[in-house]
Amino acid sequence: MSADVGRLQAFDRDRSRDGELRLAGVDEAGRGCLAGPVTAGAVVLPPGWCPEGLDDSKRLTALRREKLYAQIVEGALAWGAFSVTAGEIDRINILQASLKAMAGAVAGLGVQPDLVLVDGNRLPDWDLRSEAVVGGDGLSAAVAAASIIAKVTRDRFMIELESVHPGYGFAGHKGYGSAEHLAALRSLGPCPEHRRTFRPVADLDQGRLW
Repeated sequence: MSADVGRLQAFDRDRSRDGELRLAGVDEAGRGCLAGPVTAGAVVLPPGWCPEGLDDSKRLTALRREKLYAQIVEGALAWGAFSVTAGEIDRINILQASLKAMAGAVAGLGVQPDLVLVDGNRLPDWDLRSEAVVGGDGLSAAVAAASIIAKVTRDRFMIELESVHPGYGFAGHKGYGSAEHLAALRSLGPCPEHRRTFRPVADLDQGRLW
């Protein structure tokens, strides 16, 4: 087992009192995108186990994330994913949508965690013992696993979206504001999966060119 994985496990071992508490990790993906949902993942790992090479999803290739996703789904005690649509993001704002996605992912676990580690500095409004951990996906094995569940779940949705709304390149940039995406927005205008309250999508809706 790599030293990095051992460090991630040590963090969880300390928080869970050497496995005495059932620990869940939670993270989200897609918060800064211009299109598509924000998706959260939640994972409860067996005490002392996690797949080799586990890391923050942002530090992994797409192929490695897919392989780890399969291992996590097979080996976790429980896992869940939950997405909040672009339309609801516009209605309640991205912070509230992210917190809602996290709460939905934990509810989807099917088990009651004793402690939830939430990536970031804000906690959902719930009656669960929890701790906000800034940079948690690089500190906690459970949060790192959750980051992979969230990222792969969302990426798969965005790849499928390519055939529903062709021309935007969703399968490549996954909704982030890449040069390709911005060029498609200028040419085609927003589609129903775009977040209308996010600039520069909002500028196009209001007739401002960029």
